[in-house]
Amino acid sequence: MSSKDLKLQGRVVATGLKFPEGPIAMPDGSVLVVEIASGRLMRVQPDGAIEVVADVGGGPNGAALGPDGHCYLCNNGGFSWRTDDGFSRPTGAAAGYKGGAIQRVDLSSGAVETLYTECDGIPLHGPNDIVFDAHGGFWFTDFGKTFEDRILRGAVYYARADGSFIRRAAHPFLTPNGVGLSPDGSTLYVSETETARLWSYPVKGPGELGHEAWPSPNGGRLVHGLPGFQRFDSLAVEENGNICVATLVRGGISVFSPAGELIEFHAAPEGYCTNICFGGADRRTAFITLSGYGQLFAARWPRAGLALCA
Repeated sequence: MSSKDLKLQGRVVATGLKFPEGPIAMPDGSVLVVEIASGRLMRVQPDGAIEVVADVGGGPNGAALGPDGHCYLCNNGGFSWRTDDGFSRPTGAAAGYKGGAIQRVDLSSGAVETLYTECDGIPLHGPNDIVFDAHGGFWFTDFGKTFEDRILRGAVYYARADGSFIRRAAHPFLTPNGVGLSPDGSTLYVSETETARLWSYPVKGPGELGHEAWPSPNGGRLVHGLPGFQRFDSLAVEENGNICVATLVRGGISVFSPAGELIEFHAAPEGYCTNICFGGADRRTAFITLSGYGQLFAARWPRAGLALCA
């Protein structure tokens, strides 16, 4: 069965964002996004108005609502940037890079708290994406960090929301990015940027994953890998279990079945299509970050997204 090539049909909700990622569709119709380039958490109203929620510093990346109603952020520590004709892209670590962190933001006050900067004495290099489970804890990816002459490898972690526990669950990874859970919570999905590979792990319990033996490089099962020069960014899961992976270079959303079949590709207006989340009353509005030109895009999705744990 061949996959379908489609084009995203929708509208630009907001412009002028400074490399937005980590969208969260809120019950009131607004969408939270981070601005990696400005180090801020923002709120985009349905009419496109943009408000500053908090200045968190560094490079806020993935975001998720926790069971306490606070926003939990993966902070990658900051990037260096190149901008050409209004199109921005990250090129490496920021000049003042000192490491990454997991942060918690009080949405009512904008107060920022740092929960984790290391695990068992090993610094977090570049936390990237985050998803909560039914136990109130969260899985997150650490992308690693790219420098001119070397790459720090990444990992998948599990942590508690109260700051009391963090565990490395899968390692080593070459640029792990998106992370998500299957509808029943029994499978963890991780997208890998530079290889354009989607991996899965059986979830044995909070912080515990089943691992495949060598030659799996990270203990995961390969779900799918795209050919040619493509790169994966963040992901979201549909209510039926399909995995929607933001795909760079070609620019769009690749949709995979849990069995590993490429079902659809939804072409986006630009190559830096980085994140997707689902909102609206029926969870069939896909909010997609088009980061290079600083846009938040909304499209009608053919199926409902998964209701996330919080």
